[in-house]
Amino acid sequence: MGIAFATPPNLTDMLQSGRHGNQSLEDNGLQPLANTIPPATTTTAETTAQQAPVNVEDEFLDPEKAFFLSTQVIDAQTVQVTWLVAEGYYLYENKMQFSADNAKIQKIILPSSQMKDDPLFGNVQVFEQPEVVATIIFGAVQTETIVLTVHYQGCASAGLCYPPMAKTITLTMPHTNASSVPPVSSEVSALPIENNLVQPAVVPATTPAPVLISEQDAIAQALMQDNIFYTLLLFFGFGLLLAFTPCVFPMIPILSSIIVGQGKQLSTYSAFSLSLVYVLSMALTYTVAGVFAGLVGENLQASFQEPIVIIVFSLIFLALALSMFGFYNLQMPNVLQSKLTDVSNQQKGGTWIGVAIMGFLSALIVGPCVAAPLAGILIYISQTKDAVFGGMALFSLSLGMGVPLLLIGTSAGRFLPKAGLWMETVKQVFGVLLLAVAWWLLARLLPDFVVLMGWATLFIVSAVYMGVLEPLQVGVSHWRRLWKGVGAVLFIYGILLIITASQGGKAVLYPLQLLGNAANGETVKTELTFQKVKGLEGLNQAIARAKQAGKAVMLDFYADWCVACKEMEVFTFTNQQVQQQLQSFVLLQVDVTANDEQDKALYKHFGIFGPPAIMFYNTQGIEQIAYRVVGFTSADKFSQHIATFQQSL
Repeated sequence: MGIAFATPPNLTDMLQSGRHGNQSLEDNGLQPLANTIPPATTTTAETTAQQAPVNVEDEFLDPEKAFFLSTQVIDAQTVQVTWLVAEGYYLYENKMQFSADNAKIQKIILPSSQMKDDPLFGNVQVFEQPEVVATIIFGAVQTETIVLTVHYQGCASAGLCYPPMAKTITLTMPHTNASSVPPVSSEVSALPIENNLVQPAVVPATTPAPVLISEQDAIAQALMQDNIFYTLLLFFGFGLLLAFTPCVFPMIPILSSIIVGQGKQLSTYSAFSLSLVYVLSMALTYTVAGVFAGLVGENLQASFQEPIVIIVFSLIFLALALSMFGFYNLQMPNVLQSKLTDVSNQQKGGTWIGVAIMGFLSALIVGPCVAAPLAGILIYISQTKDAVFGGMALFSLSLGMGVPLLLIGTSAGRFLPKAGLWMETVKQVFGVLLLAVAWWLLARLLPDFVVLMGWATLFIVSAVYMGVLEPLQVGVSHWRRLWKGVGAVLFIYGILLIITASQGGKAVLYPLQLLGNAANGETVKTELTFQKVKGLEGLNQAIARAKQAGKAVMLDFYADWCVACKEMEVFTFTNQQVQQQLQSFVLLQVDVTANDEQDKALYKHFGIFGPPAIMFYNTQGIEQIAYRVVGFTSADKFSQHIATFQQSL
């Protein structure tokens, strides 16, 4: 039974079910850091069997000698796993995994690790001390023997990274308390290590000791397995989940307006074809951009978030919206249109090529999101340079994101009215939706007050055109009454947004949040106060000051164009519980909106590919990589995450 990682339960189960243990370096697509590796000799075997491994300057040690593993049964529920680490070698903290076939692991206690800038994995937590002791505490043991499997991986500082290793050990467990039974050495121990043992400290029940890896690292590990079908299916499922996030929502009116623009001649097959072209172009763009980011370390989507690009694309949506209102018809020049007829199966209102271009631009500009599944794939590609399998996973993820779009686009072609006044009304509705997309893009560049007033104007004007201020005539249809009712809701919501903007609010979806707090007599901060830092030097100075003050640090990567960053700002950082938990923290924020060289240097330093990303540092100024958060996280989940981190301090 494997130990649970600090990832959501359903995600952990999915990852654990397909993970395997002992892979070679080449199987993972990794290569040794040194170009040539001198073969290890056996002349030191006897010496190594009599003392802890020593430094070998002229050759690399065999992994068994570089990381000598032994176990010791302490009592009926406690086992110690000890590595004697040779000088000049180190073990990765996040590569240590423990599982038992016939017992449940309740807790794992590891020693303090150190931050190291590793040539292969970047900044990672490692164990460089000569003796690394992991204490494993089991639940009630019902059998005399436990089969324990230990996974680990290490490197030599001189330039060699060993493949992941796994050891299976059969332990004989005593039935009485440890106080009456002397420690029993396991059958894999080859050295008398009693004198070197570090006895486990008494750990209170409230002290956390799970072996933690971040969610994105767990996803990256899932890609290391051999079951390609399972992995692709897993990431297709991740894509389906991401399809219901604000990064994909704006694509729905874009695709729907394309379908509506085809007019009454559109068949179900044509609607499906256009939707498929849009989804495939979007998926291919995500895949190419992701592989590029993983191999080169540049976030291609972030490069398209310059203000001029966002403004131009917003104007394109404005032009499309006005065409939906009947101000003009958007058509290609006749000469070019005739040349592309056979190639693109031209129809009135749009072409396959035009749809493909729209899918391409939508992927790059409309949805620049970095969520945990995407970050996990990019980490895998950057570490292994396996662009083929990583690209397959990215394409599978993108297809999952596109399935709802495909269904909506096809159903639009099947059920939308084909002629008459209803068709004009439908086109006007999608015109309003395109205006909403244009404003949603511009909102990344504008102050919160202007953003809220813009949404209020759109809702109120739409309500007026829906006849909210006009009396209903006698005998009007139920549809007309419903239409006016929807307009009344939009009108009221627009008024509430004006009130929210005047009170300093910023939440479009929670216009009464500030008013509700005031009615309850609560004085609550509407947002966290971050100390802005710029560049690696500025960040290091801020962390050094926090270390001197003995405070933990939360570092937030933010950008104005980052949708998930805005979600964190509005829905998570305004939560009272989260704010109370972070009162003792030094809150730092790196604004990467400019995406300049200093921002890119920070991306490279941390091995991330874009915001949002949140890092936690302990009071010693060391980042605890296992507690990284990538992508939007709800307030409740983030509060639990903070509590777990606080317990680890």
